[in-house]
Amino acid sequence: MLPFIADLPPQIQERVVCSISAAAKYEVPANIVLAVAEKEGGKPGQWVRNTNGTHDVGPMQFNTAYLAELNRYGITANDVAAAGCYSFDLAAWRLRGHIRNDKGDIWTRAANYHSRTPQYNTVYRADLMRRALKWANWLETHFVTLDVTKAGASPSQPTAAAVAQQSPAKAAPAAVPAAKPVTVQAAAPAAYVPRQISFNTHLDAQPR
Repeated sequence: MLPFIADLPPQIQERVVCSISAAAKYEVPANIVLAVAEKEGGKPGQWVRNTNGTHDVGPMQFNTAYLAELNRYGITANDVAAAGCYSFDLAAWRLRGHIRNDKGDIWTRAANYHSRTPQYNTVYRADLMRRALKWANWLETHFVTLDVTKAGASPSQPTAAAVAQQSPAKAAPAAVPAAKPVTVQAAAPAAYVPRQISFNTHLDAQPR
């Protein structure tokens, strides 16, 4: 078992591993991918019909409206719905496109994963920020992370002391919306900046 998931409930370990891998691959803040994955909460093979006639498919509830773009790469709805990490890669790819190309702050752009319609985006955005803060606190106890909004930022080392003080039950991020988020430090979600995992532990490491 990978050490960084030992404190997580078994039913979400694959989701966390896949989210972190996809975030690193597509250079998307890991806490945002983890927050979207938790909020979407889909399952392999799951299809959820929307009122506009589209469907949300698979573990990351990838909307079928995007399948036309994916078809040119030979990617089908069944690929999106399949178990494993592939759907997380697709979601991170889509999040990267929103974050790089859309308008608004990073949370609004990330919430476009759900909807660009303001009334739906606003609700999704607020919950996404709350979940992303929780996951950021968890990430910072296990990984070297970087503030992606600051050029030349120094890596933040894992807070081993915080890990030692937490029991596995408290350290594990909530798997359902009703559960209370884990907090290692007091912080307002609106003030939090996304964190990117760094695999370079040198103090002169730069955000990519």
